[in-house]
Amino acid sequence: MKEATDRLLDKANRAIEAAKVLLRENSSDFAAGRAYYGMFYVAEALLNESGQHFRKHSAVHAAYGEQFAKTNILDPKFHRWLLDGSDMRLLGDYDVEVTLDRDDVEKMITQAEEFLETARRYLETGSTTAGPPK
Repeated sequence: MKEATDRLLDKANRAIEAAKVLLRENSSDFAAGRAYYGMFYVAEALLNESGQHFRKHSAVHAAYGEQFAKTNILDPKFHRWLLDGSDMRLLGDYDVEVTLDRDDVEKMITQAEEFLETARRYLETGSTTAGPPK
């Protein structure tokens, strides 16, 4: 695994842990942002491993969808979660009249953890199922 890929996965993990802290402190809006960034860094890490780098979130979303979701290399649900997470982050960051539901943000954090775990397994073994490395 490339060093930058490993650093992005570590950053994803730290973002997810920060989301948990923010949620415990009743900051659902900000927790959603960190959970989304956890997923975003996972997508960046996967793309980085194949030498792809992008400046815009929309470009990462599109490239991840093309390379991993449409090909079923990884479950397409992860792409859906990434896109939904982006929408929730935007609501949390910019909408001053809406507070995100705690349960929705908890679910988002769980999704980010699953995405990270699946990506690590894929990058380490070439498979998304548990088992000995190939």
